[in-house]
Amino acid sequence: MRRYALALLLGVLVAVVASGPGAAASAAVARTSLPIIERQVMCVTCKIPLNVAQSPQADRERAYIQSLINEGDTEAQIKNALVGQYGPAVLGLPSAHGFDLTVYLVPLAVLLALVGGLALLLPRWRRARAQTAGGPSRAALDSGDAARLDADLARFD
Repeated sequence: MRRYALALLLGVLVAVVASGPGAAASAAVARTSLPIIERQVMCVTCKIPLNVAQSPQADRERAYIQSLINEGDTEAQIKNALVGQYGPAVLGLPSAHGFDLTVYLVPLAVLLALVGGLALLLPRWRRARAQTAGGPSRAALDSGDAARLDADLARFD
C-alpha cells in the first residue's frame, strides 16, 4: 500500500512539474495578442488587471503593448519591455526566480504533504474502523449479562 501511495505521489509531482514548462513553451510559440497580454499585466496606477482598468494610464499601456505586438515581439519580450518601462509591479504574477519562487513552491509542498499524510493515515484509520466495526463479541459478556440479553431477545421474537 505504501508503494502505491508513493508511486501516486511521485506521479502527481511529475505531472505538475512537467505541465509548467510545456505550457510556457506552447504559449511562447503562439502569436500573442493584446487581450492575452492584458490579462497577465496590471495597470500601474490602478493596481488592477489591465483588461478591466479604465484610466488614461491604462490606455497608454495598451497602446505601448499594441506597438510592441505590431513590431512582432513575443509575449516574453513584451513582458520584459513592460518591466523595463514600468517596473516589476506591472506583472500580474510574481516571477519564478529567487524568493518569488516560494509563491509557487509553498502551496505545492503543502499539497504534497497533505497527500502524503492521507496516504499514511488512511490505512490506519481503515484498520481501526474495521476493528471497532465488529463491536464487542459475545464472549466479552459475563454469564449474567448474556442470560439477560437472551431473555430480552426471546421476548421480542
